[in-house]
Amino acid sequence: MTDSRYSVLEVRGMTCDDCAAHVTSALERAGAKDVSVAWQDGEAKFSWPLEIPEAALRAEVSSAGYQPGFLRVLDDSSKLPGDSEADYDLLVIGAGSAAFAAAIKATEAGYRVALVEQGTLGGTCVNVGCVPSKALLRAGEAAWSTEHHPFQGVKAILESVNLAKVVTQKDQLVNTLRQVKYADLVEDYGFTVIDGHARFSGESTVEVDGKRITALKILIATGASPSIPPIPGLGESGYLTSTTALELEAVPDSIAVIGANAIGLELGQFFLHLGSKVTFIDVADRIAPFEEPEISEAMRQLLTSQGATIYTSANVTAIALADERRVIHLNVGTEAQDVVVDEILVATGRRPNTEDLGLAEAGIQTDARGAIEVDDQLRTTNRNVYAAGDVTGAPQFVYVSAYEGALAVDNALLGTVRAIDFRGLPKVTFTSPQLASAGLTESQAREAGFEVVTSILPIDAIPRALVNHDTAGLFKLVAEVKTGKLLGASIMADGAAEVIQSAVLAIKYGISIEDLASTFHPYLTMAEGLKLAAQTFTRDVHKLSCCAA
Repeated sequence: MTDSRYSVLEVRGMTCDDCAAHVTSALERAGAKDVSVAWQDGEAKFSWPLEIPEAALRAEVSSAGYQPGFLRVLDDSSKLPGDSEADYDLLVIGAGSAAFAAAIKATEAGYRVALVEQGTLGGTCVNVGCVPSKALLRAGEAAWSTEHHPFQGVKAILESVNLAKVVTQKDQLVNTLRQVKYADLVEDYGFTVIDGHARFSGESTVEVDGKRITALKILIATGASPSIPPIPGLGESGYLTSTTALELEAVPDSIAVIGANAIGLELGQFFLHLGSKVTFIDVADRIAPFEEPEISEAMRQLLTSQGATIYTSANVTAIALADERRVIHLNVGTEAQDVVVDEILVATGRRPNTEDLGLAEAGIQTDARGAIEVDDQLRTTNRNVYAAGDVTGAPQFVYVSAYEGALAVDNALLGTVRAIDFRGLPKVTFTSPQLASAGLTESQAREAGFEVVTSILPIDAIPRALVNHDTAGLFKLVAEVKTGKLLGASIMADGAAEVIQSAVLAIKYGISIEDLASTFHPYLTMAEGLKLAAQTFTRDVHKLSCCAA
């Protein structure tokens, strides 16, 4: 074997000769020889001494402000990136969004990657989460708006709802996206998918249905599943989860939703829109308990106006069957209450999928909820194992899982040191209207030690809402008194999921409410609400003309 490897490294982010010089210096600091960098081609060529680890090369390039990518070794007598006696450089347990983000990034960098999956390719989002639920929610909105739109002179009658056909269309969409966004990518990128159940048999070894597999690094990305509370009689009476509710082919006459956070509100309103009598039950003192109180109250008023019954500060003590219907026994405050329904939807959160993984054998610790404990670089208590996505107890959004999957590969294989950064993280509840927020709520900001000021803008102050004849909702902004920087934004409005992205950028990059108020926002858009909410800190926007600066 030669004393060095002649290699070509893809480097992203170079735009000029100075960039090339910086990358050259970075590689030389790492110990590379005969470095030649062509910024126009986005690559660097160099001799790579055997004693220099690949991670050191990547780390120096990253520290110079550029992104190292795929590494090709041109000397056939040399080892490929990550080559070792292990079966794979990276073994991922799971095949959802975190797993695929990791597999794609590692494969692009030249590493040998395998995913182990005992269920359906694609994980929660495409199969039983975001995609199918939002497809159904849109159908529910269409059904409701047929007879409940606000426009005089336009009359329409909803003839019927064939839920079986709606579900079939949803399933077709799921199958298509699973194929295009997951199955097809396996061949496109060239990583391996192993069918079966993975279980640790050592620090760097996993058994899949009895077959031993070794890897330099392992990523756990097994996701989460619906969490079912231990309510007496629940199992015997039967219930729906966020997964099985998506398969119903007939609209229930009545349904109780236990849990009124994002999933419960979305699916509960879906059945409400299709004509079910819906009862929301939550142990918290308000629905949407993690939103701003003003948002929670506005959503309560809306759902009540649409015919829903809501019980908060309510404990379910038992459930029983009576004449094929479910009887839910509640304590609401100090009063007992019975609710009789045809179906029960349990939406009380999700638990990490960590059972029967052999985590103890690998020295991997979990918390009280069963979530894998990781540091801010996604390292577990086993130096060879990382974890990403819902299995860690991270915010349960598909974009967080994908972000963490890629970040884990950066830290495990590519020689970078990246910490999780959730500044300005957006979250959306796809009710109608939508709830969207980013950054800190008022109470979170105060708990974090900020001196804050807030503004609340009712939707009827936004021209777009008046044009829509739909004024349910509000904007709430939280800003730091000292700097004027935007710390948080919460929105209940049509299109809130789109509008919140501007707030995400403002929070992440430290934009002040003054800057936000003086930035152009197009008239007759809901996005104008951000400008008006920012102006509300210092002015009465009800006394401004249209588009007033």
